[in-house]
Amino acid sequence: MQAVHVTGPGTTAIVEVDEPQAGPNDVLVRIRACGICGSDHTYTMYGGIPPRQGATPLGHEPAGEIAFVGENVMGAKVGDHVVLDTMRFTDGLLGSGGAQGAFSPIVAIYDAKPGVQFRVIPDHIPFDVAALNEPMAVALHAVNRSRAAAGEHAVVFGAGPIGLGALLGLKSKGVAKVVVVDLLPSRLEKALQVGADAVVNSGEEDVAARLIELFGEAPAVLGQRGVRPDVDVFIDAAGAPVIPTTVFGLAKQGARLVIPAVHKKPVEVDFGTLLTTEIEIIMSMGYPTEIFEVTDDIIANWEKYALIISDRFPAVDVLHALEVAATPGAADKVTVVFD
Repeated sequence: MQAVHVTGPGTTAIVEVDEPQAGPNDVLVRIRACGICGSDHTYTMYGGIPPRQGATPLGHEPAGEIAFVGENVMGAKVGDHVVLDTMRFTDGLLGSGGAQGAFSPIVAIYDAKPGVQFRVIPDHIPFDVAALNEPMAVALHAVNRSRAAAGEHAVVFGAGPIGLGALLGLKSKGVAKVVVVDLLPSRLEKALQVGADAVVNSGEEDVAARLIELFGEAPAVLGQRGVRPDVDVFIDAAGAPVIPTTVFGLAKQGARLVIPAVHKKPVEVDFGTLLTTEIEIIMSMGYPTEIFEVTDDIIANWEKYALIISDRFPAVDVLHALEVAATPGAADKVTVVFD
């Protein structure tokens, strides 16, 4: 069968690989959709992931249909629609340095256990929407790390897939008001469609003034400079150096800043100025427990999650899809759909 591999620094190719074989403890999944992540581009630029440098299978945002169930595997049957936990495969991380990737027709789950490597979902959920399960788990982990609670206020910087996923995650926690900040009007419009209470265009508006207008003023604290908006949680889903700096100038006492974004440049922090805010700076990576927690919300609100997908490509155009996804400004969320 054919699969997509990183074949060297900056290059990917469709290669011929053996179709995986399964035994009595295993499950075969026919991939029906797989999203493209920014890390796919990173893996390509570095020429793969050791120990598979130069031969790294790609694809770690899959959804599919069970094609074979070993006789010792309970709780699954042929034809079931499933989402996968790509970090729990016994032959390595699926599409992230392991032996297999999901830009291929068939993936084998060895020593398969429902609720560990896969979860069955209702048939009416479109496969491309189900494939959002993995990145939405990343977003939900950031929300969980924020400890956002019902009645609180939140601001999300960045209306890309993770930012929109964080918006949906915050709403699922009962957060009273969520505002999304971005530079692109098209992304802000999508944030409103997904459920943002308001949006702020940081290229055209004074972010601080607008947030005070939307949330009101937080109580003054001795020694603190300026008026602060009444925001409990900030989530940086964009990774621009200006975002933490902006938040530091906005944070009220006890606010939390969660950073799931990848920052590629150092950010200067004036801890003296921050002292009176008692701000918590919380990093967030992956999805230790959230991979199937987010599935319930996708099932309940799949139409809203569907809005996150900006581009869909057939599997025959997977290499072009990877190029589009890696081109800044060309697309927001790209999904590859298999027949």
